[in-house]
Amino acid sequence: MNILMVSSEAVPFSKSGGLADVLGALSPALAKKGESVRVFMPMYSFIDRKGFRKSSEFLVPMLASEEKVYTLSKHLGGVEYVGLCHPFFTERSGIYGDTSFTPYPDNAERFALFAKASVLYLKASGYDADIVHLHDWTAGLVPFYIREYGLRAKTVFTIHNLAYQGDFSNYDIVLTGDRLPDAFFSGNAAARRLNMLKGGIEESDKVTTVSPTYAEEIQTERFGCGLDWLLRERKEDLSGILNGMDTHEWNPKADKFFPEHYSSRDMAGKKALKARVQAENGLEVRDDIPLFAMISRIADQKGYAELLGGNHPVLEELLAQGDFQMLIVGTGDEHYEAKLRELASRYGNLSVRIAFSTKVAHETEGAADFFLMPSRYEPCGLNQMYSLHYGTLPVAHRTGGLADTIIDITSDPASGTGFLIENLSAESISDGVNRAIKYYNEEKEAMAKAIKRAMTTDLSWDKSASEYIELYNTLGKRR
Repeated sequence: MNILMVSSEAVPFSKSGGLADVLGALSPALAKKGESVRVFMPMYSFIDRKGFRKSSEFLVPMLASEEKVYTLSKHLGGVEYVGLCHPFFTERSGIYGDTSFTPYPDNAERFALFAKASVLYLKASGYDADIVHLHDWTAGLVPFYIREYGLRAKTVFTIHNLAYQGDFSNYDIVLTGDRLPDAFFSGNAAARRLNMLKGGIEESDKVTTVSPTYAEEIQTERFGCGLDWLLRERKEDLSGILNGMDTHEWNPKADKFFPEHYSSRDMAGKKALKARVQAENGLEVRDDIPLFAMISRIADQKGYAELLGGNHPVLEELLAQGDFQMLIVGTGDEHYEAKLRELASRYGNLSVRIAFSTKVAHETEGAADFFLMPSRYEPCGLNQMYSLHYGTLPVAHRTGGLADTIIDITSDPASGTGFLIENLSAESISDGVNRAIKYYNEEKEAMAKAIKRAMTTDLSWDKSASEYIELYNTLGKRR
């Protein structure tokens, strides 16, 4: 089966978040199963062109001109990565903006051109795709252009995070010179807006999202981001396929970012790594006290309002107990950053690194005993998977992919791999953390077994790739 992935980012070439990780892992997993896979992506200025070759050249009609574009291709891991070259991408310093807080004002036009170019690439290259697999709002216009240009490929649209919808002025689409159907708009009259994600959901043959629980959650008003009605309408074509994780990059037995390697059969390296990380982060070197970690954006969505805000600042109350350590790594809301620094100045059992480093992320995952994820919502989540694989038991809110990957130890001691928090609040976070602390102190043998279960859980992309192939097959191979 010929599959074209269309995405605005893909590891190892470009990344702003988990979307890129999915493209970089799912595509080769499909290729290993015998599928022909190409990834169509923008060729940003920062991408190293070594190993790429020119593969096609064509015109993309827009309102005021025919834009000349070309593609560069590179084979990697059984996948052909196709980079679209146009000044919209090659002459910009970022993916969606110069920083994550300053999106480019012409993003609607940029990604409309990208969507149209992905379809014209199929015509120019002669790649006869059976499936065009679209990822998030930046590819939302593709189903429309597939029909406009008379292609017969079937479409699968994956929602990685429903909160990001590609919402723009009603007039931005005029720059493409195309008249879009009503499916691509929301609101009425003066409030009418272009919504690329909505159009992608309405116009694609199948819709997926990144975990079974998130597929159910987004059909509710609480998690539906204004599109729950549409997702309920399409529920027969909507499925949740759990993301996997890159078990080569994230492997405690051979992690390139630290030398203290370990496995489920020999945990000595984890103990040594914990001691080093404690020392390097100004924490007392103690093995008899549990080390908790958080690695995330420092933002409301990740639970920081519940941890730091209101009349019940639960993180400070927990720190005052003195019976655990906390290492927080990340950047984000300046107000929360300042509060964390202030807490760290008063509590010796809290260390805060307002920065992000891949090396620090790997070391922290490996060193910690528990990983705290009080996310308000989490479509799939990767850190809980890394944590399980590294024998770092997650303490997480029961939502989205967290609910699908963690078995609660309290309710199922024989199978449990972490601690789930119900109905996110300061009180429930405190309960989850204290359950984990008690388990660490009083259930040494049971905890060792839970760690082994966590580390041997199958979190690879193999199962997910098989599920996608089954979905593609329901649409039928044309040849």
